[in-house]
Amino acid sequence: MHEKMNPAIERILQNIDKVMTGKRNVAELSLIALLAEGHVLLEDVPGVGKTMMVRALAKSVSATFKRIQFTPDLLPSDVTGVSIYNPKEMEFQFRPGPIMGNIILADEINRTSPKTQSALLEGMEESSVTIDGVTHRLERPFFVMATQNPIEYEGTYPLPEAQLDRFLLKMKMGYPELNEEMEVLNRAQKVPPIEDLRPVVSLEELRELQLDIKDVFVDDSIKRYIVELADRTRTHGSVYLGASPRGSIALMKASQAFAFMYGRDYVVPDDVQYLAPFVFSHRLILKSEARFEGITAEEVVNRVLARVPVPVQRLVK
Repeated sequence: MHEKMNPAIERILQNIDKVMTGKRNVAELSLIALLAEGHVLLEDVPGVGKTMMVRALAKSVSATFKRIQFTPDLLPSDVTGVSIYNPKEMEFQFRPGPIMGNIILADEINRTSPKTQSALLEGMEESSVTIDGVTHRLERPFFVMATQNPIEYEGTYPLPEAQLDRFLLKMKMGYPELNEEMEVLNRAQKVPPIEDLRPVVSLEELRELQLDIKDVFVDDSIKRYIVELADRTRTHGSVYLGASPRGSIALMKASQAFAFMYGRDYVVPDDVQYLAPFVFSHRLILKSEARFEGITAEEVVNRVLARVPVPVQRLVK
């Protein structure tokens, strides 16, 4: 299925590989979200390299990197910024918060209250923040990679459904293989590779890539396939709330980015099938009896994929 990768994207991934060991699939998915102008939620235990991944991505594309450490006492204004009265000028002056950057790491987002979590909502959806009635545009590209600890951990707050729906993809990094962890130890003995990482793509080139992705052709049969997949999640017996139309749009955009990544100007069903679990799973709310039986959202999406007929006609323009 995989054709020759787009050269600029290959440069970014190779750059990230200098820092991350054995995490090419996570780097690819993160880049898909960035190219599709979406956001990523990384759920995993502490210490597996989530922060390193997003730092490496930001350095590779010459982006302004900001980190927000979410804690129980963090306030919404600590994220968005605040207007402070300047007695000399006799006017209020806006002091931007850490959300004013290109690539934002929202670290341990589920350790803060839902009110502060929601401070990211407008920025993620509208690429702007409104403070004291004044709307401030965010610079493009604007990309949030949020990390969260598994919800079973003490001191965590579940993300509101509206917040979850704004993440294009959700994924896990997982522990490294034994030989990969050996390589991590070898690298840790030297100067951290992240300090020597250099940009391989400019911000302007990245913006052009984001525009190019919008031209990737999506046949009506593929669009219908995406819509049917979303619809089946809404009527599935284990699901209380299925994927929203925003989820359908997200799957189409992610599929366009994935096709572009591998040098195609059209989407094929394999793109949709590969990405559907990452795009849909966090958008489903399962019925309590399904959760009691140990059914996961990923299993539901995979069952839906197995049941919906795959388009077979020629998809090339």
